[in-house]
Amino acid sequence: MIQITPDIAIRESEIREEYIRASGPGGQNVNKVATAVQLRFNVPHSPSLPEDVKQRLYKLAGKRINADGVLIIQAKRFRTQSRNRDDAMDRLVSLIKRATKSPRQRIKTSPTRASQERRLEDKRRRGEIKRLRGERPEVG
Repeated sequence: MIQITPDIAIRESEIREEYIRASGPGGQNVNKVATAVQLRFNVPHSPSLPEDVKQRLYKLAGKRINADGVLIIQAKRFRTQSRNRDDAMDRLVSLIKRATKSPRQRIKTSPTRASQERRLEDKRRRGEIKRLRGERPEVG
């Protein structure tokens, strides 16, 4: 079990890992060893996540979720497979943690009287500038 929050944990069987060849650092090793990790997590079929967390996860993940609802995280930052695997897992956990926090409700406020007066004064000033443009005397 991978603990996300005190009340949310996902089973390791819900995560699929694929090892692929990575570009980047590694020298000659990069052509021989599959060090990059592609982590796949099926969001809609996950029994571990509540529905509201799934919805927020869709928004947060963006292009990392494909049409089937599978979240794909690629990690190829490091030269070793184990460090890339840990990196991908950490990124998945932090993404799900961010999805567990519900956004704060916006409290509607009205503009202050001073800000309304400033806005109207700016409009008057701007209008005056534009009005003066048309009153140029003809030279010639």
